Amino acid sequence: MDKDSDSALLQWKRPRSATLSGKFPRLANFSAAPVVLVLLAIIAWSSWYTVPSDSVAVLQRFGQYQSEVPPGLHFKIPFGVDVATILPVKRQLKQEFGFYTEGATNPDQHSDAPEEESPMVTGDLNAALVEWVVQYRIAEPFKYLFAVREPGATLRDVSESVMREVVGDRTVDEVITIGRQEIEAEALLKMQKLATRYAMGVSIDQVQLKNINPPAPVQESFNEVNQAQQEKERLINEARRDYNKVIPLAEGEKDQRIREAEGYRLKRINEAEGDVSRFNAVFAEYQKAPEVTRRRLYLETMQQVMPGVQNKVIVDQNMQGILPLLNLKEQKAVQKQGNPQEAAQ
Repeated sequence: MDKDSDSALLQWKRPRSATLSGKFPRLANFSAAPVVLVLLAIIAWSSWYTVPSDSVAVLQRFGQYQSEVPPGLHFKIPFGVDVATILPVKRQLKQEFGFYTEGATNPDQHSDAPEEESPMVTGDLNAALVEWVVQYRIAEPFKYLFAVREPGATLRDVSESVMREVVGDRTVDEVITIGRQEIEAEALLKMQKLATRYAMGVSIDQVQLKNINPPAPVQESFNEVNQAQQEKERLINEARRDYNKVIPLAEGEKDQRIREAEGYRLKRINEAEGDVSRFNAVFAEYQKAPEVTRRRLYLETMQQVMPGVQNKVIVDQNMQGILPLLNLKEQKAVQKQGNPQEAAQ
């Protein structure tokens, strides 16, 4: 064999690592230890998870439901074998309709087009812009995840359908003014029934109406109507206040007059009965001794009359001729008036 054949044979028998080290000197220094460490770190990082105190975790293994995990630190099989879905079962969630709040943590809290949810038609064929809030809790995590494909969107559809039905049964005045509480109570009851029927796994706690306004083109006219209604209510309240102030006073005066009349009636009756009893008693005594009673009555009458008489002339009834007597007192008084000096004395 020639020299070329020997060199080729020697090159073929040389180890492959030596050949690679000659061509790729960096691969010769490559080690598998860092790769193993990185792989172990990934496994360790993805094999544990934490459940908050207000939540539970639904554990799935290869997509199959396993159990509900309570709050705390837990471990799972990494690389997607075990999947833990955390649900805030102890926190009250809400959904907003017709408006939205910035910074919402619940992805189902508001829709992408809230302005399309608020327009509604009332029972008297008027339009109103209704904004409301639905507050709920996740009561059954298993049903919430597996019974309904999209529970948040389904709850939004149910809430909007029920609210449109309830608002459509009432007039615009009831919706905007006096019927708010009835609408909230009826909508809450119907939403709870539908949530139970659809096995959504949620517990609806409250339905609250926020702003209810007429459409923009009729806003000014509607405000004028509201002002007129408020003025009407104010006048009615003032009239009721005056009524409550005057009528009880009149009723009291009426009762007082009635009681005074009753008292006067009883007084007159008692006095009349007393007079009758006294007269009967006197009459009974008179019948026993008429002359004595007649004389006593005469004397009593004279006792009352005689003190008022100034000049008294007592004459015997058997006397025949009576001379006229001069009124000396009156004549003396006339003389004194004619003589001032004597009057002064």
